[in-house]
Amino acid sequence: MEKDVVFMKEAIKQAKKAEAMKEVPIGAVVVYEDEVIAAGYNIRESSQTTLSHAELIAIEKANQIIGSWRLEDCTLYVTLEPCPMCAGAIVQSRIKRVVFGAPDPKAGCAGTLMNLLQDGRFNHRTEITSNVLHDECSTLLTDFFRKLRGKK
Repeated sequence: MEKDVVFMKEAIKQAKKAEAMKEVPIGAVVVYEDEVIAAGYNIRESSQTTLSHAELIAIEKANQIIGSWRLEDCTLYVTLEPCPMCAGAIVQSRIKRVVFGAPDPKAGCAGTLMNLLQDGRFNHRTEITSNVLHDECSTLLTDFFRKLRGKK
């Protein structure tokens, strides 16, 4: 659990980079052999690209570092529970484990709305650890949207 906290703090640092760009503060890191090998943060608004989620950016970078589309020995840390698109990419990349901070009641596919990561119909299932640094991850998002609504 200590390692999970350390690496989730790294994902939170990424989320704060997104927040500084007025993006939804979601961050992700990919860990291999107890080392962060890739990181990403949400840039969907600035890129105007649907695929610019933190997880997908981190996964793509990890693929380049590992030199393979298979990330079988990697763990993904992300501040918000993966959406359906990201959950699909996680399954396809064969990531061994996902650790997330805050559940997503609107799009969460690691157990909240559905659990794509452990669906037995797929040929790969991912271990899940949830609610790591939950309050910190949740507060990042709540404060961001509160400020956003206050400006309208």
